[in-house]
Amino acid sequence: MPEGPEIQIACDKVARVVEGHTLTRVQIPWPALTEYEKRWTGRTIKKMEARGKALLFHFDCGDVLYTHNQLYGRWLTRRKPEQPKSNRTLRLAFYTDKGGAFLYSATDLEVLMPNELATHPYVGSLGPDILDSNLTPAKVKKRLLHKRFRNRQLASLYLDQSFLAGPGNYLRSEILFCAGLAPRAKPSQLSDEQLKTLAQETLKLSRRSYKTKGYTTDPALAEKLKEAGERRRSRRHYVFGRAGAPCRTCRTPIEKVAISSRSVFFCPECQG
Repeated sequence: MPEGPEIQIACDKVARVVEGHTLTRVQIPWPALTEYEKRWTGRTIKKMEARGKALLFHFDCGDVLYTHNQLYGRWLTRRKPEQPKSNRTLRLAFYTDKGGAFLYSATDLEVLMPNELATHPYVGSLGPDILDSNLTPAKVKKRLLHKRFRNRQLASLYLDQSFLAGPGNYLRSEILFCAGLAPRAKPSQLSDEQLKTLAQETLKLSRRSYKTKGYTTDPALAEKLKEAGERRRSRRHYVFGRAGAPCRTCRTPIEKVAISSRSVFFCPECQG
């Protein structure tokens, strides 16, 4: 499932086509929302925003379109207002003078009013977004020590969107590695310095992944690995997806365990 950085990248891409531009045509094959084809044609999407792993489209008529990609959803855009060739199932399409934006395969789409966002089952339950520029390490540390979260295992906590919105499987493994913390450690067991480091790495890696389109490794290291012939899928991360491969720091083989029914990758030496 795409994580916060990927959703923000998709938001940026779609916004370049539709945000602030009149919708010249709207196509919605998704039966539950077909009625909005006419309502939205000629309207303007005033603002788009990524919230956790969802996108919100704010229309000038007051409607808010909520979409969640889940596992298979995908947004595509084109500079010309013509539908791309795809074997995926089209859910909706927006056309403007800037081109077209197309959502494929997603099954979680809903139209809300602004006052319904706070009580929405997903949006209303989200914690602070990891890419929110107002989120600071001090605020992350404060959440780590909150009574709701302080006694949770970190590997489970970092999948809980009510703690922080956006992290998923690859980010949690990478954050914990860079913070030097065992996946089963709890915030209440950490020193003040460890908490500060964890908070800093949480924001640093999330924002790096957004800026680099999926890389959590340091840019200099990523370039070095590329020159050495390492494939993109491998050089993107320190530990995620690298079970059995040597740790980039100490050369100990990376291990994989299942926590919260999801695979967590870690170095037993650096995170012992």
